[in-house]
Amino acid sequence: MLKRRTFLLGGVGAMGALVIGWSALPPRQRLVASAPMPVRAGEAALNGYVKIAADNTVTVMMCRAEMGQGVHTGLAMLVAEELDANWADIRVANAPLDSIYNNIENVTGDLPFRPDNDGVAKELAIWFTRKLARDFGTIMTGGSSTINDLWQPMREAGACARSMLIAAAAQRWDVKPADCRVEKGVVLHDAGHRATFGQLAPEAARQPMPRKPVLKDPASFTLIGKPLARIEAASKMDGSAVFGIDVVPDGLLYASIAMCPTPGGTVRRFDGSAAAALPGVHKVFAVGAFNGGTGGVAVIADNMFVAMHALDVLTIEWNDGPTRGLTDAEVDRRLSQALDESEGHAWYRHGDVEAALSRAAQTVTAQYRAPYLAHAALEPVNCTAQVKDGKATVWAATQVPAVARMHIARLLGIGTDDVDLQQQLIGGAFGRRLEVDFIAQAVAIAREGQRRPVQTLWTRPQDMRHDFYRPACLSRFRAGLDAQGRLIAWHNTSVSQSIVAKWLARNYGIPDLGFNVDKTMSEGAFDQPYEMPNVWIGQRLIELPVPVGFWRSVGHSHQAFFVESFIDELAVAARKDPVAFRAGLLTHHPRHLAVLQKVAGMSAWRAPAVWSDKGVKHARGVALHEAFGSVVAQVADVSFAARNTIKVNRVYCAIDCGMPVNPNLIRQQVEGGIVFGLSAAFKEAITLDDGAVVQSLYSAFDVVRMDECPDIVVAIMPSQGHPQGVGEAAVPPIAPAVANALFALTGTRFRSLPLQMPLYSVEATCPG
Repeated sequence: MLKRRTFLLGGVGAMGALVIGWSALPPRQRLVASAPMPVRAGEAALNGYVKIAADNTVTVMMCRAEMGQGVHTGLAMLVAEELDANWADIRVANAPLDSIYNNIENVTGDLPFRPDNDGVAKELAIWFTRKLARDFGTIMTGGSSTINDLWQPMREAGACARSMLIAAAAQRWDVKPADCRVEKGVVLHDAGHRATFGQLAPEAARQPMPRKPVLKDPASFTLIGKPLARIEAASKMDGSAVFGIDVVPDGLLYASIAMCPTPGGTVRRFDGSAAAALPGVHKVFAVGAFNGGTGGVAVIADNMFVAMHALDVLTIEWNDGPTRGLTDAEVDRRLSQALDESEGHAWYRHGDVEAALSRAAQTVTAQYRAPYLAHAALEPVNCTAQVKDGKATVWAATQVPAVARMHIARLLGIGTDDVDLQQQLIGGAFGRRLEVDFIAQAVAIAREGQRRPVQTLWTRPQDMRHDFYRPACLSRFRAGLDAQGRLIAWHNTSVSQSIVAKWLARNYGIPDLGFNVDKTMSEGAFDQPYEMPNVWIGQRLIELPVPVGFWRSVGHSHQAFFVESFIDELAVAARKDPVAFRAGLLTHHPRHLAVLQKVAGMSAWRAPAVWSDKGVKHARGVALHEAFGSVVAQVADVSFAARNTIKVNRVYCAIDCGMPVNPNLIRQQVEGGIVFGLSAAFKEAITLDDGAVVQSLYSAFDVVRMDECPDIVVAIMPSQGHPQGVGEAAVPPIAPAVANALFALTGTRFRSLPLQMPLYSVEATCPG
């Protein structure tokens, strides 16, 4: 009989052999789902992304959420290009939940490597991670990864479908496939044969799928690279677009909820008798805290106004959340103390920084701060759900549909196949819809809805005060310049909370073991291109009870402000022009240098960057940053206005995002990112009073309005490279560009966000 040890060793050896064998296999295909594609009468599915109907319409299945970034248009263009479809015949629909739609490149993008690290270890890690993500990852929209991730599979889906249509036509006409061609949704043959996609689709669906479809040479692209209008634009203009908040199934009830003022708190006891007595109220009950959220008391009523009014007559006692007693001063103290105690994990080191600092002709030190930030998307948190007959139907605007479905099933004690999650358009997300607390909460409320659908809608104050915030961060710099003003030493460390650890804990139950590593919090600091002979860049993570989550551009959002502002300080100390100083650090990074030179040319950069125009003093500031694979440089033009206000007159932006799939979408995202970043730079901060969030409305957490928006000039660099992220890349550089311009204008260096000046209020101008 085998001994236990022998059995275990044999099992481990066999498992090791399986893992090695699995890792040696090529990544699995991403075109054929595990279950047949649902089709309607007259439709034929050619793969997991393409369905063709008898009327010649081509439906492209969308596995990413449309939340204003235009990805449904960009993805449809990839398929239509390789398919040679007629663009007017293209339609989009939400894909089912299947592992072929898992987001692979977002996971590989979070690996802890610098972009210019070309080592074998990085290549092996990316290979292995891609395989893991394909089989065990999740469907997710985020990290500016959609086009990057689906560039290959969506094009392959179109190419495969095209090949199958040609094969069907050749078989029908008894000719060679090589003698057939496709033009705008029609397969043609020189002998005069002609058939539309719709006529051929049923036969094409029976053709074998090519194992290695031949993709077009970019020189022959007819759609990719064109500024096509957004595919959903018309529906948004005429009001027919359905966002999460617009869902109105038959028999709908409405729910509102009063949540504990301190995040993470729960209900101790409550008196809901007065609320329950109001006409139109169906039920009043306590709701727990889900997935890192906050507990409260919910009211289900005939309409939202009754439900919200009923909250006013509730009497509630709370079990305060873990933030109770926390203040901004205490957060700042603990961040400072953490850096005093330890510099944390070194993400990038090279040379001997301390020795270089000791021999520097000049040393420069600085400390920078960034606050907590809310997402504050225009569409407030909402979700509609119906629990009936052991099944659930959920209408949700989410960035993580598979994670949401998993938690819905767990909450209700049913299988995931019994959860019908219907994805809706999202009215802004910026990372907030990567959380599922509000979805689980809505399902728990709907469970009390007597089998009727219930829409749970948060008010703006609830949305802002029960968010998962961009972490506050503190960063310290030491740098050394030689006698010629050359940068010879760079030491930087920052401290914040970890997002990844908390997100994994609340959504996957992975224990937060307190590891002092989270690449997303140091990105924007350790992964920038500047060439320095001696460098040390680290990150310290600490525990604070404030709930934190992914915010548009994540760590880049504050690290770019820190790094690019300090680079500017060094340029001033070295008595060098800020553009020239940066260019001198990019000798071996021609892509970054080209973007920097492009924005300098666009803005007619001059040294010094201060001048007078018709008696008004102007100044310009510059910033360069790489994020999500894209390189962005911006120049901000600011000036004094009447009543001692500051005007942001114009922003120049150059971006290299790889091959521009749709310049129209790229320009929109760049412009939106700049406005988003300007809002955070001047107007936004989340503050705490006794553990509760103070801000509740846009009046206290404001955004740049249309009549305040500066003129924005965008240049998209030509490229044949793999498309990179766009949705977040323009956010990080705008704050340092403006701060650097303010220094040139006022002589004051601003090292904390938001940019609050003691003598001047902030005002922007209309374009033109």
